[in-house]
Amino acid sequence: MKLISYKIKGKPSPLRVGFMLNEKVIDLQEAYRQLLLSKQEKDLANNLQNIFPADPTQFFTAGNDVFDKAREAYTLVKRHNTEGISFDVEEVYVSTPIPSPSKIICVGKNYAEHAAEMQSDVPDFPVLFSKFSNALVGPEDAIEKSDVTQKLDYEVELAVVIGKEASHVKREDALGYIAGYTIGNDISARDLQKRTPQWLQGKTLDNSTPVGPWIVTADEVGDPSNLSIRSLVNGEERQSSTTDQLIFDIPFLIEFISNLITLKPGDLILTGTPNGVGVAMKPPQFLQDGDVVTLEIEKIGQMENKVVER
Repeated sequence: MKLISYKIKGKPSPLRVGFMLNEKVIDLQEAYRQLLLSKQEKDLANNLQNIFPADPTQFFTAGNDVFDKAREAYTLVKRHNTEGISFDVEEVYVSTPIPSPSKIICVGKNYAEHAAEMQSDVPDFPVLFSKFSNALVGPEDAIEKSDVTQKLDYEVELAVVIGKEASHVKREDALGYIAGYTIGNDISARDLQKRTPQWLQGKTLDNSTPVGPWIVTADEVGDPSNLSIRSLVNGEERQSSTTDQLIFDIPFLIEFISNLITLKPGDLILTGTPNGVGVAMKPPQFLQDGDVVTLEIEKIGQMENKVVER
């Protein structure tokens, strides 16, 4: 499934969780209602919010039980009429998939060639830092270029979405804790990032970090260890690599992080960026007002955002 957060354009409605099917957006809660009605479970169908939330953050933080219900509804809807619960893509605004995750954990210097272009040694342990939900924007939103930075940079990253609580997870079990994957742009204000030893102030500016366009469930992606990943700025390729170049792969990261921090459903892990970032170019090429940044990851899709000065 490709799970999205959406709302109808021109209506003051809250965000709802849906999925993509045949170029249509299907409302997931309404699909589950159809499933219950097909089973003659009318009482449950009339009290869905208690068992199947429509709010995206509530849905993704509910864990694998709700995901199992979603898969069952998805299977049913694929075989039946979606009239009344589907929308054309042009009718909806698509948000970042999880607007308010409890944690956004990022991994720095996780591709050897990127560490080299940043004039850094390959780390012995994962370099962890965080972002906050204020930074998140969706696949149709602008990347805001704040006037506090003159060195805004792009970083394409495979983002992992946790599906169930993870504490002291063993590496061999780690993939079983993943709900799905999406694309993240770890936008970095390099001048702010480098002015202190801690990177946070350069990593979580308001409305600066696109994540999306959807979450592709783990069963659909399969093995995430060799996915092509690239970025383009104004159509010019800047980054191109594969996830088999990660220094610390996804199972290792989940084992490492979960031994420090209990991961919750809906938490995001941005796994690191390949070489080719703007700060390392000669001369450096930072994002400017009007630039268009396109990110692509195999089996997930494409996300494109315009840079707009704030």
